[in-house]
Amino acid sequence: MRVAYDHHIFSAQHYGGISRYFAEIATRIQLLEGFEVRILSPLCINEYMKTYPSLPVWSLGIDVSGLPQRVIRGFNSALVRAKLRYDSPEIVHETYYLRSRLAPPKSKTIVTVHDMIHEKFPQYFPSRDNTSKCKKAAVQRAERIICVSESTRTDLLNILDVDPEKVSVVHHGSSVAGAGAKTTDRLVDRPYIAFVGTRVGYKNFHGLLEVFGMSAFLRNNFAILCFGGGTFTADELRQAAHLSIDRERLIHLQGSDEILNQVYRGASAFVYPSLYEGFGLPVLEAMSNECPVVCSNTSSLPEVCGNAAEYFDPNIAESMATSIEKVLNSPSLRKELVNRGLQRIKNFSWQRCAEQTADVYKLACAVEH
Repeated sequence: MRVAYDHHIFSAQHYGGISRYFAEIATRIQLLEGFEVRILSPLCINEYMKTYPSLPVWSLGIDVSGLPQRVIRGFNSALVRAKLRYDSPEIVHETYYLRSRLAPPKSKTIVTVHDMIHEKFPQYFPSRDNTSKCKKAAVQRAERIICVSESTRTDLLNILDVDPEKVSVVHHGSSVAGAGAKTTDRLVDRPYIAFVGTRVGYKNFHGLLEVFGMSAFLRNNFAILCFGGGTFTADELRQAAHLSIDRERLIHLQGSDEILNQVYRGASAFVYPSLYEGFGLPVLEAMSNECPVVCSNTSSLPEVCGNAAEYFDPNIAESMATSIEKVLNSPSLRKELVNRGLQRIKNFSWQRCAEQTADVYKLACAVEH
């Protein structure tokens, strides 16, 4: 079975959860018996194409630095459509939500729904954002839909008119090295809680700052180390100053997976106060690095974490403060959460994700248009 992944996410993200997801599954599906895989991205900005050298990529190898995104997208779309018409694969797995069908008539289309955040929290996105419209079009014309959690599947079926029979749940795996990445190097010289990823709107970083400011225990004994998501904004720094949080207790780092591993391993706890997650990869990353997880009790997070996290209501500052302080004040609880986490991550792997995704492809090909 020939499978093609289009260019869209690979010409939009240098790094990111969605492009990593496709890199992980494509790397493994190509090794399954009976599968031939291609990523069609003539002009590519994605760094995973370099760090996953076994990926079968159709690329022109041209340096696109400085080219506008609209030029890259337009060029890629024209070449990929022509390529697919000339040599139609059995499966086209669209890497993001497209308003119109990319695949030729003979191919079956697969789309992965990563979350329903745009539909559930539209206030966090600009009015011109057309993600919801494109998602609706993509899922309604796809032969099969993959959701990354039962929570996301439930939200999808509640919000959009989709046949439940064509929706499958396939959980993610964890991409960080985990137990093999132990190191004694310290990134910072004080105890800290870790926050990983973007800090916009629904990620509720402002809520974590509020809790940090209201808790003398946290404010006097810990720092917040943020990995990724860009440097602190002026609004974040103003909020911290208003809450009497010392600037030196806000630390930002970014870099490779090796540095991310060190962030998790050096943290007293990983705190994930998000209001909504389609899956929540960072909780698996924290568990695989023996970091206790304290997180929201919303959306997919209880499904992913099971009994391996201490939960709080992200809408109630007192709930968040109580849970974080409980974990940080108890070495025995932190050890218990670490042990539970190491057991929990055995339920999630990219190999299993790839195999179950391949099963979805087979189901799609068994259905006639």
